[in-house]
Amino acid sequence: MRDKSLEFLRTLVNTPSPTSHEARGQRVWLDYVKPYADETFSDAYGNCVAVVNKGGSPRLMLAAHADEIAMTVCHIDKEGFLWVRRMGGVDPMISKAQRVTIHSRQGPVKGVVGNVAFHLVKGQKERKAPEWGELFVDIGAGSHKEAAKLVQIGDPLTLVDEFDMLRGDLAVARAFDNRIGTFAVAETLRLLKDSRKKLAPEICAVSNIMEETGLWGARQIAYSLQPDVAIVVDVTHATDYPTVSQQLHGDIKLGKGPTVTHGFANHPEVVARLETVAAKAKIPLQHEAPSTTGGTDTDAIFWTRGGIPSALVSLPNRYMHSPVEVVNLKDLAQIPELLAAFALSVKPGEQFKVKI
Repeated sequence: MRDKSLEFLRTLVNTPSPTSHEARGQRVWLDYVKPYADETFSDAYGNCVAVVNKGGSPRLMLAAHADEIAMTVCHIDKEGFLWVRRMGGVDPMISKAQRVTIHSRQGPVKGVVGNVAFHLVKGQKERKAPEWGELFVDIGAGSHKEAAKLVQIGDPLTLVDEFDMLRGDLAVARAFDNRIGTFAVAETLRLLKDSRKKLAPEICAVSNIMEETGLWGARQIAYSLQPDVAIVVDVTHATDYPTVSQQLHGDIKLGKGPTVTHGFANHPEVVARLETVAAKAKIPLQHEAPSTTGGTDTDAIFWTRGGIPSALVSLPNRYMHSPVEVVNLKDLAQIPELLAAFALSVKPGEQFKVKI
């Protein structure tokens, strides 16, 4: 991966973008794509779009969600401790004993998720995993009044962990889900910069909001843009580590390329085209059946209006929704190459329809 692209990825991942509070990360994304786009804009709720070859046909949307899972302050007790709720699929078991940042209107506030020392509970027969309503955050305040001067109800929290290289091409961060997707669609525009004369479709690269809490941003922007075809980029569960059942969850490995999903929202003709251009470009693909553990923005986009032919391209990710998500950067670099090849393969006015 080129140095400037890696620095963009690092900045994007390290910029807190808690779901429904994505504006800071969206600014980073818009600033990066602007030199490669004919125009950029954002809508009322902060979905961001970069357009290339405006007026081309068909309209191809390349979309990924900008938000990360997070927590939010729901109560400040009389001692000044904060009590929190989850926003998205946060695991309370791994949220204990973590450093956090509360993103208040006055600026960032440091805190820690409290954890009772083992010595004080070792007499208990069984230590159960915490539930929501049992997690509290210590910001060093001594009273409700002191804490309330620093934070307010509704302020979002994110974990402190940031991007780092683990070994070789493996990188670790708290929120590759799904800044890798917004990175990939931005990089696609960069790769297409010198091929614009060959482009038939109008391309709308989208960094959309609030996927983690209900696929809301994708619904909004797909309805507004009315694309003729859409490709969504997200992460998927790598299953190449101990205790994960490949019989249940498939055989997905880091370093073996991105995945395509077959069935359900994934239009067979769009998937087939992805396979064709991948083979021609010698990009390895892994294959998945539809997930039973949760949806992606593909599910919201494909049924918008009369139905938008859509497909999902995913990056294998170990330890999803944790502070230590691990991905392979070679896999990631192949996604914008795949999307660019797909865009260049689309013919003027082409429609993707199931053959009957």
